[in-house]
This record gives sequence, structure tokens and C-alpha cells, in this order.
Amino acid sequence: MTAVFSLAACAEPWQQADASKAPATLLPWLLEPASLTARLKAHCQQFRLQLLAEQSLPLPQTLQPLLPASSLCTRREVLMWCDQQAAVYAQSWIPQASQQRLQQLAALGEQPLGELLFQYPDLQRSPIEIARLSLPRPSAEIAAGEYWARRSVFSVAGAPLLVAEVFLPVVETL
Repeated sequence: MTAVFSLAACAEPWQQADASKAPATLLPWLLEPASLTARLKAHCQQFRLQLLAEQSLPLPQTLQPLLPASSLCTRREVLMWCDQQAAVYAQSWIPQASQQRLQQLAALGEQPLGELLFQYPDLQRSPIEIARLSLPRPSAEIAAGEYWARRSVFSVAGAPLLVAEVFLPVVETL
């Protein structure tokens, strides 16, 4: 199954967030150092996470530098909804070794990944990178177009995983 967004479909290469040309209304969201889930929940009455897909796949070559020594991963795709509007599409790549080390990652279901990750006191995060991703064909909930996204690698107890979040237009109104 093809992902809703390809993390390689960038108008420009991924770059450090401080070198951004992102709109001022999105910068606080793109640069949020804490849990994006918690930030979304604080800005809406009803929050819901929709699991779109979860499957084991070889890590794409374009992502190998971010998760070296990882071959088979679980790609997890979710939509985060605020007040009945799709706000953020998220895609995570969780190496098999990380799932074995952190068993909770294997059975998240519709629990937000951020709620789990930010509970760990030894959580580490790489610098946030941003890019504009292209969605050439619409999905059921997302119109075709270009969207600002961010990505970073989280590590808990030496278990890394990649998280990318794509900000949909409603975020600028929250």
C-alpha cells in the first residue's frame, strides 16, 4: 500500500527548521519541541486520532541516513483530527529492533505515539527538519497540494524511530 505522503516528494530538500521560509502562522507548530498531540489537544474541544495504515516494510533508501542499520520497519500513518477537521497527517517509521526494545510501540492502535514517547524521561530528539511535501493526488481526507512538514528522529533507551508530521490548512486557524 502506498503512503498518503511520500517523505521524498519535497519541493526543496529537508532543511534545519531555523533556515525556514515557512509562514509565521505555522512556525510555532513546526518548531514545537514538546508533544504535538498535547498542543493539538490544547487548541481544540475534540481530539481524535485515526489510524490509516500500519505495515511492515523495508526502510526506503532515502530514509536510511536517518535510521542507519535499520532494514525492516513498521510504517504507521495516522490523521489527527481537531473538532472534526483533519489537522495533521503523521507518518512514523519504527525499526523492528526498536519495537522489540519498546514493546508498547508494537500495539499503539489509535493511541497517539507522542503520548507514549513524551512519557520517557530519557527521550532524545534530533534537530527538527522541515520541508514542503507534495500530494499530487487527493486522499479521502486531504486535498492535493503542497504542505509544510517536519521530521525528526526520536530515541528512547537507544531505540530510534522517525516521526514526520504534515500540517494541514486548519492548523493555521487553531
